Amino acid sequence: MSLKALATSPLSGITVLVVFLAFLLRFYIKFDTAERLFSGEELALFNGSDEGLPILLGILGSVFDVTKGKSHYGSGGGYNHFAGRDASRAFVSGNFTGDGLTDSLRGLSSTEVKSIVEWRDFYHKSYKYVGKLVGRYYDSQGNPTKYLKGVEAKAARGAQLLEKQKIEEAKQPSCNSRWSQDDGGEVWCDVGYPRLVQRPLEIALTGKMSKRCACFEDSKLDQPGLEVYEGCEYQATRCKV
Repeated sequence: MSLKALATSPLSGITVLVVFLAFLLRFYIKFDTAERLFSGEELALFNGSDEGLPILLGILGSVFDVTKGKSHYGSGGGYNHFAGRDASRAFVSGNFTGDGLTDSLRGLSSTEVKSIVEWRDFYHKSYKYVGKLVGRYYDSQGNPTKYLKGVEAKAARGAQLLEKQKIEEAKQPSCNSRWSQDDGGEVWCDVGYPRLVQRPLEIALTGKMSKRCACFEDSKLDQPGLEVYEGCEYQATRCKV
């Protein structure tokens, strides 16, 4: 068959169309499955205000499609403040307005950072991961920044400190406790006497010093740092708090 005849043949037209459609399909599949990099401006378009677009959320620079939770993340939903942005800090701060809706974790404790990393893991398990937000946590090539590596290292330290604290505090049993609106609070020990003691690892974990109630037997009551509850007898087994 001559080239002219081939060019004008209906069969040739169909062949070209099939090849073209195959090319488009291949391109679409590649585009659909490729990890996308978002700018802050692009991510803001997916805040739930446009019914024709999916709802996206960022946390620690990872972007997730939360459209299936539209009733929560869509316009008017209780979590809509997270949509179309990376508001990582708000996951632990509870500040959902103004400067609180930021991806900066400056000044947060290791346990707070650990909680945010766990929130990111939750979204990985519960929603579709669609890409990365270029900025604080990922560079223009989609590579993790030093800031993200520092956040993950701090979260890991927080997990280690929590485990160490758990082991240390298991050596000295905690008090029983209860509270009611009518009677207030009460602590007591089945064995020993209730004492307030410092939690030395708490500074590293939360940035604040705190105390807990632990039970000490007679032979250990002379240890330094034990505090009797105000208004409670030295050898009382129950104390109002």
